[in-house]
Amino acid sequence: MVTTAGSAPTPGTILHLRDQGFRVIATDIDPTAPGLYLADRGYLVPAGDSEAFLPRMRALCASEGAVAIVPLVDEELLPVGELAQDGLSVMLPRPAFVASCLDKYVLMRELDAAGIGVPRTWAASEPPPAGIAAAEPGGFVVKPRSGRGSRGVQLVGALADVPAAVAASGYRPEELIVQERVTGPEFTVSVVVWRDGRVQAVVPKEVVLKRGVTKYAVTRHQAQVERTCRAVQSALRADGPFNVQLCLDAEGRPRVFEINPRFSSTAALTAAAGVDEVAGLLRQAVAGGPRLTDTWREGVTMVRRWTDEFIGEEEFTSHGLTPDPAVPRLARANEPVPPGRSTDPVPDVAARAR
Repeated sequence: MVTTAGSAPTPGTILHLRDQGFRVIATDIDPTAPGLYLADRGYLVPAGDSEAFLPRMRALCASEGAVAIVPLVDEELLPVGELAQDGLSVMLPRPAFVASCLDKYVLMRELDAAGIGVPRTWAASEPPPAGIAAAEPGGFVVKPRSGRGSRGVQLVGALADVPAAVAASGYRPEELIVQERVTGPEFTVSVVVWRDGRVQAVVPKEVVLKRGVTKYAVTRHQAQVERTCRAVQSALRADGPFNVQLCLDAEGRPRVFEINPRFSSTAALTAAAGVDEVAGLLRQAVAGGPRLTDTWREGVTMVRRWTDEFIGEEEFTSHGLTPDPAVPRLARANEPVPPGRSTDPVPDVAARAR
């Protein structure tokens, strides 16, 4: 089962897993989520932070005979983790690691205590630590302790501007952190590890353009980045796939500013470079598949784009869903066309071959 069928990279993940021989059930809260219609079966579910979410997921996993689940959005990670009690392979790190990563303030403190480089960080409800200059070269970042996709993130130029940013944020001060902004090259890194704790691969991808999620990136060997990511696993024992986000400081030292405790939204780039982390770890979890190797191609570049998929109408309607609740089903040949709908013929398209 794969969640978050409406996020930009998830439809590609669903199609890739189907091509790899997996039967894929997709879920989302939105009937317009494309991945719902590209999976073997799609279902609507409540929001991940609602009390109804876990019972619904548990029932779907049981009725569909799911053996593994791949959650891909932060709000769902901790609830989905409980499905391990039902015997499912939950494709996440261990719960304690997930919980730490979902609170950026806690994570920064744990990494710093382990000797792993991080930007200087403090809670917005506290005074800045000693040694913070009124105007750091890169300025400062004010952001929620919990959140994703750059939501609520503000950049400020001077320490004196932080109170105004906090006041304008819509969050309480205790819900925000302040970090010095590190402005060197940014990397988003796939760290491939499973329950035995041995790192199978580390694939750094230098970010070329980011708009909430990474739009353009290129795989890049960077020894210090790779050592830092291995140190995270050694110190905090994720024992499951995670994604490290970091920048290099003025001396070229990695500074980790966030960790996503799940597969990266750039997992497709990791696979294109030679490490198929999603399918590979799934095979290990459910079928005793072989370990992956840390052998991959440098210089593979991702250009994230909008794409179209073409499937047969029977497959499209087989889920019992419609992206437009006002149109319960597609009109068949020779049926009257509802008012306001075009009478232009629709060209035949071939269903996607499998």
